[in-house]
Amino acid sequence: MAYDEQLVDRVRKVLARRKSLVEKKMFGGIGFLLHGNMCCGVRDQYLLLRLGLERAEQALFQPHVREFNNAGRIIKGWVIVESDGLATDNALEQWVRDAVAFVVTLPPK
Repeated sequence: MAYDEQLVDRVRKVLARRKSLVEKKMFGGIGFLLHGNMCCGVRDQYLLLRLGLERAEQALFQPHVREFNNAGRIIKGWVIVESDGLATDNALEQWVRDAVAFVVTLPPK
C-alpha cells in the first residue's frame, strides 16, 4: 500500500526536534513513535493520530476527521485526518502537537 511521501516529509519537519523519535513501517504506511509509543502516522494520504479517548472524541466533530478503522476494528483514542484537513502547515502542526501532547503522558516503552 502506498503512502503520501510529501505528507510524511511534512510530519518529519514537525517532529524534527523530538528526541527518541523512531519511524517504523506499520498500518500499511509509516508510523512515528516517541519513547517507544506510537504517536502518529501516515497511511495513504491520511494522517493517523493518537489523541487519547477524550481528545479523539472531540476531534470527531471537526471537518475531515473520522474514526480510525483498522481492518474493521475501530481503534479507540485514535482518529484519521483526511488530506483536506491538512491543507496548511499550521493545521498539520496543530494535529501533530495534539498527538505529541497525549503521547508524552504515557510511560516510555
